[in-house]
Order: sequence, then C-alpha cells, then structure tokens
Amino acid sequence: MSGHSKWASIKHKKAATDAKRGKAFTRLIKELAVTARMGGGDPDANPRLRKAIADSKAANMPADNIKRAILKGTGQLEGVNYEEMTYEGYGPGGVAIFIEVVTDNKNRTVSEIRHIFSKNGGNLGESGSVGWIFQRKGYIVVEKSSASEEELMDLILEAGAEDLRDDGSNFEILTAPEDYENVDKILKENNIKTAASDLSMIPQNYVKLVGKQAEKCLRLMEALEDHDDAQNVWANFDIDEEEIAKFSE
Repeated sequence: MSGHSKWASIKHKKAATDAKRGKAFTRLIKELAVTARMGGGDPDANPRLRKAIADSKAANMPADNIKRAILKGTGQLEGVNYEEMTYEGYGPGGVAIFIEVVTDNKNRTVSEIRHIFSKNGGNLGESGSVGWIFQRKGYIVVEKSSASEEELMDLILEAGAEDLRDDGSNFEILTAPEDYENVDKILKENNIKTAASDLSMIPQNYVKLVGKQAEKCLRLMEALEDHDDAQNVWANFDIDEEEIAKFSE
C-alpha cells in the first residue's frame, strides 16, 4: 500500500475542510501564470493550462481572477515574474521527497525550504539526489465507495490507463501523462467521483515508517505543503492509515 496515495487522500480531506482557501487560490494563480507563460494562453493548445483552469473553477475562483492570472503569465498584463523550480531531499528514515515550487525569489525560497527540512529531521539534497526514484504519471484516486473494481477496470483500460491498484480504502489509477486527461474525463462522464486527480511524481519504491519516524515525516510533509511557494510535494513513505489518522486528529 503506497504512502503517496495516503498523503494525496489526506491532503484532499484537508482541502475539503479548507481553512486555507487563500493559500489554495495563491497556488492556483501561480500555476495559471507560469503555465500560460510556458505554453501560451490558449487552453485548447495548452493541456496544463486547461487543467489549471479546471482546478481553479473547481475551487470557485472568480472568472476575472483566472483571466487576469493568464494575462499576467502571457505578459499582456504587468505582473510578478515567477520561476518554476524543483527541490529534492530526504526526510526521517531516509524517505525521498520531491518538491515543485513557483517563486519570485529563488534564494529566499531555497533558504526557507532548507530550514524546514533541518527543523523537521530531514535535509535538502542536491539536484538529482532523489529525482530518479520518481516517475511522472497521471494519478487518480477513487474511493471504493464510489465505484467497483470491475466498473473502473472496464472504463479506464479502454481510455488508456496503465494500471489499477487496490490501496486499502481507495483504488489508484495510473496513466501515462498523455493519457491522463482522457481517463479523468471518462470518470467524470460516468459520474465517478475522484478523491485526488493530477499529474504526479510517483515513486518506484517505498520506505516503511512507524511510530515517531512516521509522525516526524508527516510533520515535515505538512510544513513543506504549507510553504507559500510550494506547488506540489511528493514522497515515497509507506505509513499505515491508522498512524495517519492519529496524526490528523
């Protein structure tokens, strides 16, 4: 059972009770701006922008905010010049952690990320130190209460999914990046609710954590997630659902 899916699920549940709506909006605005700058402002020709717009609408972001962020990204409106960066490091127990950030001051951001690691029992590594452990995949979580395994299998394999995994209370669906959008669309068309859905960095192996190490790793993950510049945080820990439930209480 993969720790990644459990972290994705706990993030989703936290977002549903969101006391951090402002943070969610900030993260989405940065994603809209960076994506528009890199791939252009036309969502029909820019799948990543299309996804960012859909996520922003799902978070009830006003249409004017979405439009302004895109125009700032393409340079049609004046705005902050954001850079996309990745950081790699180790958490308690040797867990590999991969972070994507969007920042307007990379020196400040790397200093703050390094401090979070050291404060929470980890350390920031060199570029390439853990990145090889992760592969970019389309990643979708469906709670077992939303669909049966047979129903999912019939839908997703036809749509181009690579794998369907049983992960305790959830099903994990993995796709090649280019097939992600189609599989996600098929699920929506069949009214199957997803607990998490995104292009993700999926670890090829996992590190089992228990007790204090598990707690320390979850605290590190939460601190990294809460950093203003962090867009995505991935790790290869495997922690039992009971331990995660205790931590989230």
